[in-house]
Amino acid sequence: MKLFYGEIEGNKVLISDEEQQHIVKVLRMKDGEEIHVTNGKGSLASGKLMTEGKKAFIEVDQLSTDLPGFNPRLHIAIAPTKNIDRIEFFVEKSVEMGISEITLLQTEKTERKNVNIDKLRKQAVAASKQSLRFHFPVINDLTKIQDFLKHTHPETTFVAHCHENLKRQELATIPLMDNITFMIGPEGDFSEKEISFLSQHTIRAVSLGNQRLRTETAGVFVAAWNYFRGIH
Repeated sequence: MKLFYGEIEGNKVLISDEEQQHIVKVLRMKDGEEIHVTNGKGSLASGKLMTEGKKAFIEVDQLSTDLPGFNPRLHIAIAPTKNIDRIEFFVEKSVEMGISEITLLQTEKTERKNVNIDKLRKQAVAASKQSLRFHFPVINDLTKIQDFLKHTHPETTFVAHCHENLKRQELATIPLMDNITFMIGPEGDFSEKEISFLSQHTIRAVSLGNQRLRTETAGVFVAAWNYFRGIH
C-alpha cells in the first residue's frame, strides 16, 4: 500500500502539497497507479493517481471513514533528551507501535529547553504512513509537570522512575485499560521532590525492571509493552 497524507472532507480528497511533490518529483509515479490517502483522523481514500504537471490528484474508488485506531490508547509524557536524536528515535519507534499521544515534559533536570515540535510532528506523520496508521498521534509542546497534571486522570496515570528507596509497583500489575498515561523523566530522573509532588496527586509509581534505562529506551519499552497488550 502506497499511503499518503491529505485532507478528506466529504467526498473531496486533497493530497498535501508536500506529498504531491514527493509523488511527482521523487517517486515519479505514473497516472493510473493505485494510491491511498489518509487524513490521519481515521479516514482513508483509495483510488488511482492522476497527475497534471506538478500536481497530483486521486480518482477515488473507495472511501472509508471512522476506521478504528490502535487500542489501548497510550499517552507518554517524556522529558526531551539533551541529544535530540534520542527523542526523535523514541518518537519514530513509539509511533510505529501505535502510541496515541506524546507530550514533551519539562522537569527540574530537563536540560533541553527548546524543541522543534514541527520537526517531531513531521517525523510522526512519516512513521505513521510507514506503519500504515490511519490515526496519527498528537505531539504536544513542552509542558511543565504542574500544567500537565491539570489534564490527567490519576486512576490511569503512572510515573516510571528509578528511585529504589521509594515505593513502586511492578509493570505487570497494571490492569488492561482503554486509555493509559505514562510519565518518563529526563537523564538524571525525576527529583525526589517531583516524585513526592506526583504522589500527592495520587499518581502511582512504576518500576520498569532492575536495569536502569535511558529516557528514550524507557519510552520505547513502555510503547512496546502497550503494543504487545494490544495485539494479544
